[in-house]
Amino acid sequence: MKILANDGIDAAGKALLERDGFSIDIHKIPQAELAAGIKNYDILIVRSATKVTAEVMNAGNLKLIARAGVGLDNIDIKHAGIMNIPVVNTPNAISRSVAELVFAHIFSCYRYLYHTNREMPANGKEDFNELKKLAGKGLEVQDKKIGIIGFGRIGQEVARMAIGLGMEVLTSDYRKRDVEIILSFHRKYAFNNFKIVLPGMSKEDVLKNSDIITLHTPGSEEVIGEKELSLMKDGSMLINCARGGVVNETALKNAVNAGKIAFAGVDVFEQEPPVNNDMLQLAHTSVSPHIGASTIEAQKRVGIELAERIIQFFNNKR
Repeated sequence: MKILANDGIDAAGKALLERDGFSIDIHKIPQAELAAGIKNYDILIVRSATKVTAEVMNAGNLKLIARAGVGLDNIDIKHAGIMNIPVVNTPNAISRSVAELVFAHIFSCYRYLYHTNREMPANGKEDFNELKKLAGKGLEVQDKKIGIIGFGRIGQEVARMAIGLGMEVLTSDYRKRDVEIILSFHRKYAFNNFKIVLPGMSKEDVLKNSDIITLHTPGSEEVIGEKELSLMKDGSMLINCARGGVVNETALKNAVNAGKIAFAGVDVFEQEPPVNNDMLQLAHTSVSPHIGASTIEAQKRVGIELAERIIQFFNNKR
């Protein structure tokens, strides 16, 4: 079978597929030409860049669509169902990388690195003392309360890291459940691993009681708007490494400018690339270009998990 990996695939995953007899093309077909070019392929692998529309599906003879990542908002799932084209993703591979980015933004904000990294190259000599005075007001994460809204794999990984840093974890999930997680250490210290149960709370209670809110909900529906921001603690922090659209950008901008929200960490945007500079130049905000899953280790895990899922899918059909 022929696979088009339109947004690429890690070499480890590619090798697994080729070993199992699949032919893989990593040549990028532009979005405007994808419907015409998909006819020669049985399987389409995408990340977030390629949109798998009804037009693309209608034009080809796809037997499987594979998403290298978690979110499926760039795939017309409803039309895939109508055409009986299965869709698989890689829910396990990116949790660690996204969770680490959450804390990269938290530390960037609490220690004012988002500001000093911009100012030091140009003004570090002249304004050294002023920058030192500002960054000297930094905060530590220990004993802070982190509220995690959306408590799937990524949210649970954030919780593990937060507990390791001495933070209190508050969780809210649409399933309103208590969750048992395993605190896993480096293999050298694995004999110290232990379990802990985190009770589920209402979203409102998490918003009201947390020093930091981080979002890990599925889909792109708005979760945080003006009402939710008003419930948050004065001077708290909001992190969005989930999906663009989960946070109302206008409401967040107003809350930051008004001082209601002290810091924001933003990896995803309502439109990508962003169409204006409102979020890119927002004060007290650490920004990154949608890189939650973009580590070398994560992409290797994604490639392997994706290959295993594709191979398993067709083995089950034999």
